Amino acid sequence: MDRRYNSYQNKEARLLLKDGKFILKISKRLFTPAKYSPSGVLAVDFNEKQIVVGNRKSEYRFDTNIERALHYKQLAENLHNRYSSSKYNAWLRRGGIKRRIKSFYRKARNIIEDWAKKTSHEIVALAKQYQYEVAREDLTGLVENLRKLPKEHKVSLLILSYRRLEHWIDWQCEKQGIPIAVINPKGTSSICPICGSKLVENGYRRFKCPKCGFEANRDTIAILNIEKKAYKKMGDL
Repeated sequence: MDRRYNSYQNKEARLLLKDGKFILKISKRLFTPAKYSPSGVLAVDFNEKQIVVGNRKSEYRFDTNIERALHYKQLAENLHNRYSSSKYNAWLRRGGIKRRIKSFYRKARNIIEDWAKKTSHEIVALAKQYQYEVAREDLTGLVENLRKLPKEHKVSLLILSYRRLEHWIDWQCEKQGIPIAVINPKGTSSICPICGSKLVENGYRRFKCPKCGFEANRDTIAILNIEKKAYKKMGDL
């Protein structure tokens, strides 16, 4: 039980039976602080290997846990495929193999959940330290496009990780009174943040503006464009 919330008022309690164990879930009523007037913007860009956070002044990178979670998901699927043959029915009836498969899937989900909680906490702590507004992309379109891809191990974990990080960033911001802006992702990685021209590729994950000469990697460009759109929402541009 998390003792940090002992002083908060109880809202409701539920007794659940899960995996042969009784779990008591107690909801608490939290009073969130009023949102402050931000001094700037902390932009968040999502990609497969790293979550990039920053603005025109600084940049921070957080590794994702996709590959580690993928390892356990593949173990589960390999085990399931191996024992799906009729000659292993006796093993399946014993339940040990099924429990093992479920434990691998659960491990993969827990890795993503723990990573999302920790990363969101660090991102929001940065925003609070400098009194920034958090600006993240609206991932709805991205997730729907991922769903259209051929079924792979990695795709479902990417969807899960994006959704969980999005959820925990929003929750942490609400809990700590930090302003948050949800930005349309259109053009954030392909438009020059300086002059608005269409960028052209200039190496691996690098783009250059043919008009003003600005050049940077894809993540930095996305951060600058998200920051710019957030300022426009705030009415400062």
